Amino acid sequence: MLHIEDLHVNVGDKEVLHDINLHIGEGETHVLMGPNGSGKTTLLMTLMGFSNYHITKGKITFKGEDVTTMHADERSKRGIGMLFQRPPTISGLKLGKLLTAISRNKDDDIPALAKSVHLDTFLERDINKGFSGGEIKRSEVLQLMIQNPDFLMLDEPESGVDLENISLIGSAIGSLLEKEKRIVKRQKSGLVITHTGYILDYLDADKGHVMCDGEIKCHGNPREILKDIKQRGYKECLECRHS
Repeated sequence: MLHIEDLHVNVGDKEVLHDINLHIGEGETHVLMGPNGSGKTTLLMTLMGFSNYHITKGKITFKGEDVTTMHADERSKRGIGMLFQRPPTISGLKLGKLLTAISRNKDDDIPALAKSVHLDTFLERDINKGFSGGEIKRSEVLQLMIQNPDFLMLDEPESGVDLENISLIGSAIGSLLEKEKRIVKRQKSGLVITHTGYILDYLDADKGHVMCDGEIKCHGNPREILKDIKQRGYKECLECRHS
């Protein structure tokens, strides 16, 4: 599904990511952990194709196609979608209008999908204006449900969300990633950033990775990595015990 080879990325004049190599197969869900400022969000924004993130070296291949130089809209049309950690408020644009515009399937029952994440009364509201943290995350998930991407990137989906909303969001994301199917039948893949690990209660992640100082330092079982981080902090991961 996704292959990243020797990726180096600058933000402004500073190199933020270097020597990034990652392979995510079809049907796999990977989890990315790491301290604040380590480059996790930068990686997702780069994969989505945002212009402030300049690839200086390396290659990104998605479903066998080189997308390294493609713009964000081109990558979206090919099946890459993203849940943002801090999405903007967009005054003057109704949520329902946005959902209609981004739908890949014109037969989508948008009101029914909105109701499934308790947002059916939000369709005539400006995007994220006055929304709580949980409502913003549910709105992001709803947008992904409408886009129906093949590869989902989730930047801290549990951040700022209460336990009730985590359960709802986790179930919706699990459905998007086809977790109800056997792994050999799944066609959706994902890359999830988490600090708390709560989202792992709702997603069976296949592999875990730790990023420090702009590099992926170790790989392994996501629950084992999370347990070590809770017990010892990220210093242990710099020694790459799981590699």
